[in-house]
Amino acid sequence: MAEAIYNAAAIIALISIGLTFVRMILGPTAADRTVALDGMTIITISLIVFLAYFLNRVIYLDIAIVYALMSFVGVVAVARYLEGRK
Repeated sequence: MAEAIYNAAAIIALISIGLTFVRMILGPTAADRTVALDGMTIITISLIVFLAYFLNRVIYLDIAIVYALMSFVGVVAVARYLEGRK
């Protein structure tokens, strides 16, 4: 039963990555694309944490934390760039 729930959660996360990818491609503005990319990174981080739990590997949590920090810095940098383009 628990494995079916894990599989359903993974499938939902993969579908949501696909939907945010479509939003990133079709986004009319750069801000929409940035938000979609940030959403994709958040979903990817949750998948990495899911894998850490499912595979019983604690090192993947460290990877998820580093990826989250890099994502945050990247989004702040893009936001600062877009703010100056007005």
